[in-house]
Amino acid sequence: MSLARTRIAVRLIAVAALAALTAGCFQPMYAERNDGKPGLREKLMGVEIPPVDKPNASREARIQVEIRNALAFKLYGNATGMPPTHRLVLRFNTTRSSLMIDPTTALPSSENYGIDAQYNLIDLATNKSVMTGTTFSRVSYDIPGQLQRFARARAFRDAEDRAAQEIAENIQTRLASYFYAGT
Repeated sequence: MSLARTRIAVRLIAVAALAALTAGCFQPMYAERNDGKPGLREKLMGVEIPPVDKPNASREARIQVEIRNALAFKLYGNATGMPPTHRLVLRFNTTRSSLMIDPTTALPSSENYGIDAQYNLIDLATNKSVMTGTTFSRVSYDIPGQLQRFARARAFRDAEDRAAQEIAENIQTRLASYFYAGT
């Protein structure tokens, strides 16, 4: 056997040995626990998401419902939550800006929609804040034609929904990290 093949074989054996040593250290985040403590799924199901204070029938009220529903589905799945242990307080602002302007009509042909969200996780047992954070989402959408006002309205609504889903995903990831690591 050549010297190069021997070195490769030794390296492969070393890698396999290191992998075998660390194989017992890995535990999936959402796995069931066998030690009697609640798993991550149960901890996330104990998060209460109260409605955001936005005026009824406003566009922002629809977005808050979209964020809240997406977040509830990500935290609870197809079940409802358990008795709450924590409350997640959300606040957000929205922005809209034109990216490209049609030179002949001076109307926008592409726009950007954004949501900036602040969240605060409160432990209900102590009524103290245990985690705060901010997240944002920016999505762009094209306006298919200036005479197609319903297509423009639908494109705008789809952008709102995509941004709300992204906000919910960001918050859910941060909550999972907090409950898993404790920080």
